[in-house]
Amino acid sequence: MTTTGRKGATPPDLTQVRPYGDTLDDGQVQLSFTLPVPHGPEADEAARQMAKKMGLEEPQVYHSRDLGEGYTYFIVYGRFLQSVDYTKIHVAKVETERMDFYEINDYIKAKIGRKITILGACTGTDAHSVGIDAIMNMKGYSGEYGLERYPMIDAHNLGMQVLNEELIAHAIDKGADALLVSQVVTQKDIHIKNLSELIDMLEAEGLRQHLIVVAGGPRISHELALELGFDAGFGPGTTAPDVASFVAQELVARKLA
Repeated sequence: MTTTGRKGATPPDLTQVRPYGDTLDDGQVQLSFTLPVPHGPEADEAARQMAKKMGLEEPQVYHSRDLGEGYTYFIVYGRFLQSVDYTKIHVAKVETERMDFYEINDYIKAKIGRKITILGACTGTDAHSVGIDAIMNMKGYSGEYGLERYPMIDAHNLGMQVLNEELIAHAIDKGADALLVSQVVTQKDIHIKNLSELIDMLEAEGLRQHLIVVAGGPRISHELALELGFDAGFGPGTTAPDVASFVAQELVARKLA
């Protein structure tokens, strides 16, 4: 088969999907990784052998760079000949309808009849506020206003390194309808510990059933969030309307507003 996978070519077999480089089904992939070995021919061969043990055919080291102190960075190409059946893949995802800025405010006004209060924070030792800022701050992200600009949302960005007990105290004080928790630092699964602890504390205080609780971050999926006891999880690329649409509709569905 010589098709390139472009418009007008034979469509791919979705029951046997494999990587695509130059030609459909060629299995070409690119890997990048670092090894704790000094830069040189031996390092390149170590990287090639490692890629082969990963199951790649004809692996080649296209680039290697000395990182100093006995470490080397590699870019390796190879062919992956296995496949997956795309038609049998089912992923947990947020199912609510995504509305725009104006639709969300109209929906809250019509269905809830008051402003809803949403608190956002980076919890634990996480000092990376870029994620929560993208959702909360008035200027927003990727062409979408942040929740602070929504006239029907009382948004409070609590910032970074907020302890779970502090977040809960603010939720009680401000009469929060929803909590948004951003977790960027994920080394040693610290994000799972922080998120699980928050749910446990909310349940202990008898507050969990009265709040919409949402998690977000680079390694957060909807499936993981549900497993940890959250109502939804949002990953990279999420904007304020995604979150606001879910929160507003979930409040109405659960009759919490």
